[in-house]
Amino acid sequence: MDTDVRAVLLDMDGTLVDSDAAVERSWRAWGERNGMLEEVLAADLHGFPARVMIRRLAPHLSDEEVALAVESMVDIECADLDGVTATQGARELLDVLTGRGLPWAVVTGAGTRLARARLGAAGIEPPLLVSVDDVTRAKPDPEAYLHAAALLGVAPAGCLVVEDSAPGIAAGRAAGMTVAALRGLPADLPIAHLGELADTLRRQAPAATA
Repeated sequence: MDTDVRAVLLDMDGTLVDSDAAVERSWRAWGERNGMLEEVLAADLHGFPARVMIRRLAPHLSDEEVALAVESMVDIECADLDGVTATQGARELLDVLTGRGLPWAVVTGAGTRLARARLGAAGIEPPLLVSVDDVTRAKPDPEAYLHAAALLGVAPAGCLVVEDSAPGIAAGRAAGMTVAALRGLPADLPIAHLGELADTLRRQAPAATA
């Protein structure tokens, strides 16, 4: 990786936090409650905020009904944290970031309440959390990543985005940032797990001022 990394911006679900099983259970529960289980099972749920998915699953709903449906979904998700844990290599990576003085943030399409619940279940407390509640446009729009970079005081070109979904990768690229990707997705730096990224960053020179 040729980029001089000065900050690392991490997606949450599937990247920093292993929540895949909880996500699937929660959406199944929501689908069953609302008579849309078949639609939920057929949908690609990965990488999209709840309000985007509900709008796709139920385009007939009004804005007020979508808001209520999202609130219901978040209640389900916050109540199901069984098996939510840090992903492979996550703690090793965070130790490297701390040791090398690299600022980092969690940038997620989840809302703040759910993000804090899942991060808490995984035992992770980020120095900065940017959730979908903090922006007007969710991934794949770059707004959340640009907002996080601005809050950290680091230029976009110095930021490394870590993602596991196509919308997140698109957001990072649109923000002008280098992107590392899990799940075999194409990116500037494909990685199998966060431990690989930790090894890469260990070999980088100590962080410079942005």
